[in-house]
Amino acid sequence: MRFFRLRRLAAILAVLGAAASASATPAHSEQLAKNLFGHKQLPAATAPQSWGFYSKGCFSGGVAIAVDGPNWQAMRVSRNRRWGHPQMIRLIERLSREAAADGWPGLLVGDISQPRGGPMLSGHASHQIGLDADIWLTPMPNRRLTATERENMSATSVLKGDSLYVDDRIWTPAHAALLKRAASYGAVERILVHPGIKKKLCDTVSGDRSWLRKIRPFWGHHYHFHIRIGCPDGSPGCKGQQRTAAGDGCDKSLAWWFTDEPWRPAKGPAKPKARDIMTMASLPAACRQVLEAPSPVSEAVVTIDGADAVVAPPVAASAFAPTPAREIPLPMPRPSP
Repeated sequence: MRFFRLRRLAAILAVLGAAASASATPAHSEQLAKNLFGHKQLPAATAPQSWGFYSKGCFSGGVAIAVDGPNWQAMRVSRNRRWGHPQMIRLIERLSREAAADGWPGLLVGDISQPRGGPMLSGHASHQIGLDADIWLTPMPNRRLTATERENMSATSVLKGDSLYVDDRIWTPAHAALLKRAASYGAVERILVHPGIKKKLCDTVSGDRSWLRKIRPFWGHHYHFHIRIGCPDGSPGCKGQQRTAAGDGCDKSLAWWFTDEPWRPAKGPAKPKARDIMTMASLPAACRQVLEAPSPVSEAVVTIDGADAVVAPPVAASAFAPTPAREIPLPMPRPSP
């Protein structure tokens, strides 16, 4: 009898343990949002809207910038992060045209957003609502890059070694003109750059300096700059950011970046990144609908130049009709020795 009582007690404890374990395990609705959004290959086929904040939200009706345009090339294509709100995509295309007229040879376009936004599997904290985009500070080459180059080519830092200052052997007036052109657009609210770039502009820009207000110093961003546009019309669920302070920003707020304080290691144990703990409950309620909405068409996968398969959104989901292939100088295979 004592043996059976012990077995019964063990069974009860096992049930209680399983219940406790179940209560500690997130339900399906509490899966990490980055896993749910990060595996969506195509956008939500609904009207374009941005929901939530730049670092906590999603968007619908996204379009992808073409891999190749007249004055741009998309980089890291396999990440499938070249999607954005249509206004963001149009702005990048406009910048590529007008910067070319200013003398910039073309844009190398980095990450914009995932097809439906949301937190990413890796990398950015923002870029979640289709209104952020990274543009490399490396001028576009005068040829079309191969798929392998787009995945592995490194952007060029404009800093001098490990310093906080711009390297004058790399920095050119064309870099400044590109940033000025981007800042000239009314939809652009912020352009994030390394503090050294901001200082370089503060020290060299003459005449109209009002556009410097939009150029904001931030950690990193010495290989690329980050464009952020404001909440678009038709997106009442989008949460805007506080306006930048008046003035050109070449003041004590910039001097702070050249002290030890911004670069001190954080004290105590490292906090988990928001994307690694963010669940759907953390996002606007509309993001559940965005996640569950149908795609415009089925996804397609292709292989280019022997590289890993990459998602290729169909033309119907692309913002730009690419130049016919015969007019693009496609790279030729290297002959065998």
